[in-house]
Amino acid sequence: MIELWRRIAARAPAAVGNPWTFLVSLAVTVAYVATGPLFGWSGNWLLILATVPSVAAFLLVMLLQYTQNRDTRAVQLKLDELIRSLDHARTEFVRLEQRTDEELGEIEQGFSELRSELDEDE
Repeated sequence: MIELWRRIAARAPAAVGNPWTFLVSLAVTVAYVATGPLFGWSGNWLLILATVPSVAAFLLVMLLQYTQNRDTRAVQLKLDELIRSLDHARTEFVRLEQRTDEELGEIEQGFSELRSELDEDE
C-alpha cells in the first residue's frame, strides 16, 4: 500500500501541473455551471458545486504535501552527502534542518558577519 501511495504521489505533481489538466478542469467547471439552469439551480446542485472542489483540493493538498516532504528529504540527504565529501566543509552542517530556530539564527548571523567582512575586503 505504501509503495502504491509513493508511486501515485510521484506522478501527481506532473499530472496536476499539466496544462491539459487545467483545461480539462476548466471545461468540466464550465459544463457543470452550464447545467445549473437545467436543474433550476437546486440546493443539491449547489451543494455538489461547493463540495466536490473542496474535497478535491483537500486531497490534492495532502498528496502534494507528501511529495514535497519526500523531495525535501531527498535534497537534504544529497546536501548532507556533499558536505560529508568535502575535505574542508564543516560537518556540523549535516542535518542542519533539524536544528532549533535559535541555532539556525546563530549560524545565519555568522554568515552575515562573514559577508560583511568580505564586502569590506573588496
